[in-house]
Amino acid sequence: MNVVAETQARRFALIGTPNSGKTALFNALTGSRQKVANYPGVTVERKSGALRTPSGRVVSLVDLPGTYSLRARSPDEEVTRDVVLGRFVAEPPPDLLLCVADATNLRLALRLVLELKRVGRPLLLVLNMIDIAKRRGVEIDLARLSAELGVPVTTAAAVRRGGTDELLARLDELTAPDGLPAAGAPDWQVPSTGDLRAAQREADRIIKLAVRLPPKPDTLTARLDTVLLHPVFGLIFLLALLFVMFQGVFSWAQPLMQLISGGFDALGGLAGTWLPEGLLLSFIKDGVLAGVGSVLVFLPQILILFLFILLLEDLGYMARAAFLMDRIMGGAGLHGRAFIPLLSSFACAIPGIMATRVIDNPRDRLTTILVAPLMTCSARIPVYTLIISAFVPNKTVLGYLGLQGLVMFGLYAAGIVSALAVSAAAKFFFWRDDPTPPFMLELPDYKLPRPRSVLMGLYMRIKMFLTRAGTTIFSMMVLIWFLASFPRPPAGATGPAIDYSVAAWLGRVIEPVLAPVGFNWQISVALIPGMAAREVAVAALGTVYAIEGGKEAAQQIGQTLAQHWSLGTALALLVWYIFAPQCASTLAVIKRETGSWRWMAITFGYMLALAYIAAFITYHVAVAFGAG
Repeated sequence: MNVVAETQARRFALIGTPNSGKTALFNALTGSRQKVANYPGVTVERKSGALRTPSGRVVSLVDLPGTYSLRARSPDEEVTRDVVLGRFVAEPPPDLLLCVADATNLRLALRLVLELKRVGRPLLLVLNMIDIAKRRGVEIDLARLSAELGVPVTTAAAVRRGGTDELLARLDELTAPDGLPAAGAPDWQVPSTGDLRAAQREADRIIKLAVRLPPKPDTLTARLDTVLLHPVFGLIFLLALLFVMFQGVFSWAQPLMQLISGGFDALGGLAGTWLPEGLLLSFIKDGVLAGVGSVLVFLPQILILFLFILLLEDLGYMARAAFLMDRIMGGAGLHGRAFIPLLSSFACAIPGIMATRVIDNPRDRLTTILVAPLMTCSARIPVYTLIISAFVPNKTVLGYLGLQGLVMFGLYAAGIVSALAVSAAAKFFFWRDDPTPPFMLELPDYKLPRPRSVLMGLYMRIKMFLTRAGTTIFSMMVLIWFLASFPRPPAGATGPAIDYSVAAWLGRVIEPVLAPVGFNWQISVALIPGMAAREVAVAALGTVYAIEGGKEAAQQIGQTLAQHWSLGTALALLVWYIFAPQCASTLAVIKRETGSWRWMAITFGYMLALAYIAAFITYHVAVAFGAG
């Protein structure tokens, strides 16, 4: 067997504590040779890639979820434990464990190394971010550290050019035919609290012998944290940052939105020039272009939101936001670690719900899953923007704040407050005697965002959105166009053609149920395909009103709605979308993550009830003030 064929069968696994730079190292080692899937039988993401050593040997590298121990107190940590111990039937155990540690903070990482040694598999300790450690004056005696641990040690700087050369050289030696030592007999069992304390004391002893720290570290991170983690000024900064983000989502995207809208207008004009009047032209203009175009026009806003989230993650601010929000969230029955999944849900509830795997306590994880859909995801942006643009004046208040952006911020704030309120209610009625465990979180250093990482993240989100637009949204728009176009009106009929369609019949069947909240039959029709994806409701409204009123341009939909709706109806629909469970994919993920149809049904039921009650109150209050 040749060397390449032999080493291709070898599997190395990256393991490390959160914020150790493990994923950055994985990206540096594998580049574009990556695959993402789920582990067999579970929903935890599996990232693997091909690593090529300097001599050309190829190794399969797996990036395991971050963990502090093999105790496995969350689904992510269970996967890491099972891969390390070789419990997955579908794949062999790793031939080598690469334990990645933050060279500036070795305490928790060394405790993990001591635990991994008992597994008996070949182990290599990789001190990542060694460049930052040296810059801070941290001196590490690698030979002494290796001798005390009984484990080979190497260094890396994942984000630096050439920063993985030393690691690759060591891996080249280990991938030689006789380079890896044989796996020993595993001597691992679930560690008790006493075992962990003993391991931590041993780690502290080794650090005293092998690591010399500067007497008084004065870092930029420490100086920034004196302000950004202040209980008052830190919260003010966080709220101001979120406010700027929501203002940017509404204001900064306008030029690109107008460009996209103009492009679809031009395509509609081209279709009108080349196609005769009839069903085909109606399908192209009113179904495809008016439908899909009225959703794609909001892509710039969604990208701005994702850009903010990616930058905050790369900067290292996300963990600090969770720390600041812990006291507020704890009062509502949520664990501080729930902040990051909930903030991720601003982009999409699906990855937010999946991110709850980092929460150890099952009750805290379930509560976070149940309230994550209340956060204002990017799919709501098209609905919010359309209605705000049509019914809220584009003017400034208090001298410099845009009123439309202020309303958008208010809708996001309403989602946050409602999530906290539902969590507090769940704690009061169901988990009153189950105290929230203390919040412990390791804060990473501040780092400049890596442009390549941010651009790759944006690219993946653009791809996901366009895939969604080309599949779910397109198929829903074909369906709604068909329902709104057939049957055709009888000869000599008066009035809009849509009045004789299946869509009108369905809308009028549902209308009595929704009439008390101010919704007409057109809104009833739009809410049906909106169950597939929230943003489809905008495209459905565009199709319905384009057929009825002959307006196919995306920016004209709002003008049409302003002619047909009262302010009370518009406000009620905004409030409806704060709560309504109109996303089948999110409900499916809830079922998958909880392993139960029951919790999916509970989520759907309580959100639908909240949506109806809130919209009912909003509409009737608006009517009482003359906005009906």
